[in-house]
Amino acid sequence: MQGYDVEGPALRLGALVREDGTADPAEQIRIALSMLNRHGLVAGATGTGKTKTLQLMAEQLAAQGVPVFLADVKGDLSGLASPGTPSERVTRRATEVGQTWQPAACPAEFLSLGGLGQGVPIRATMTAFGPTLLAKVLGLNETQESSLGLIFYFADKQGLPLLDLKDLIAVIRYLTANPEVLSGIGGLSAATAGVILRALTNFEAQGAEAFFGEPEFDVRDLLRVTGDGQGTVSVLELPAVQDRPQLFSTFLMWLLADLFQALPEVGDVDKPKLVFFFDEAHLLFTGASKAFLQAIVQTVRLIRSKGVGVFFVTQSPDDVPADVLAQLGARVQHAQRAFTPQDAKALKATVSTFPKSSYDLERLLTELGIGEAVVTVLSETGAPTPVAWTRLRAPQTLMAPSGPDVIQRIVAASPLQRKYGTAVDRQSAYEILSAKLAAEHPAEPAERPATREAPRRPEPAQSVLDGVLESKEFRSFARSAASALGREITRSIFGTARRGRR
Repeated sequence: MQGYDVEGPALRLGALVREDGTADPAEQIRIALSMLNRHGLVAGATGTGKTKTLQLMAEQLAAQGVPVFLADVKGDLSGLASPGTPSERVTRRATEVGQTWQPAACPAEFLSLGGLGQGVPIRATMTAFGPTLLAKVLGLNETQESSLGLIFYFADKQGLPLLDLKDLIAVIRYLTANPEVLSGIGGLSAATAGVILRALTNFEAQGAEAFFGEPEFDVRDLLRVTGDGQGTVSVLELPAVQDRPQLFSTFLMWLLADLFQALPEVGDVDKPKLVFFFDEAHLLFTGASKAFLQAIVQTVRLIRSKGVGVFFVTQSPDDVPADVLAQLGARVQHAQRAFTPQDAKALKATVSTFPKSSYDLERLLTELGIGEAVVTVLSETGAPTPVAWTRLRAPQTLMAPSGPDVIQRIVAASPLQRKYGTAVDRQSAYEILSAKLAAEHPAEPAERPATREAPRRPEPAQSVLDGVLESKEFRSFARSAASALGREITRSIFGTARRGRR
């Protein structure tokens, strides 16, 4: 078997492994840059080297002028910002695979969800996030998701900007007190409203108010290239929200969907405009509704034409739905375990997804060493390449976290920190509804004539919204706002299409 011959720019993954287990440095395994917008999968059990594969690919992409976005769930990808340190192990691996190893660092940006972490805060307005993604985060069923869509629809039509959680809660309480408002389009039951409100309260208790508001992150800031032609590596720091997996996985999907809507069509390109690494991808699909899965499939299928490549990173290909897996042209499969009957079943399923080869993949996949993988990609003609047992190159950036001082210095010097570092507070649905109630129900005089009738009970909407304004959860929510965005309830992708924003 021979290595992959690539004429144009390519990523060098490593060297082909011979039958005797030694690497052949003359046979290099490459992925053509022009094929990276056909997407890919990096899979393997914990501890088999997936993170180092991400690091290897990211640093080579950046060196060839391709911006990269990746999520750092465990906090060990910050080493991309620092040059690697030579060692006997690194030297030995470089010699084995024919690599000229030199320490290097990538131009990096560090981001964080809502500022929970060391990076530049990423925020989204509630309207932009949309009901379908929010339903996934809140764990709503399809009926509750549909009702949430009606709530967003009402807010858009009435010019009530939904910026943060308190805005959404105010609108839900208003609709609960005035059920006739939605009676013509299905209505909102008190029981469903209660479920959604409780879910939002729990969401707020996890600190979610930090993720919604302004200034909203412009995903085009992920496509920056330095003055010397290197792509910027944007690292989303997630250790602070490791215990909220649905939140960060769904937030990553919002970024991807927003990229789809923001970028122009470019068709086939010599190299991607951006490569997006979606770590812990199984969290995205767990418990997902049919509408959510359909939206993911549609985004993955179509975003290729925007010049964006997406790599899903997970433990087993079985974690990714078949319709999504079918879109992934590049496969880097690290070792897979078979300790249980379920593991053995998953292993057989993995083997069935590879092209036929001379390898006994069911055995080989359980015997791969750390830093080895079975690789198949798309050739420059779009055909799958032969399966290759590959010994991967060593990353040239630091294979450990960068020091806190390095990250702080990068964040402080970043133009994104000046753009997104300070939250903005403008008028939104909460303030609009409060002002409306105040105008409709002015305060009564302190003293009334003795002959005056007893005051009427407050209107339901007033009672409910007064309770909202005085509640503990409202006082804890951050105040921010956004201009109203007209949307139809049946938005094509995630219900988050933006009109006139760009």
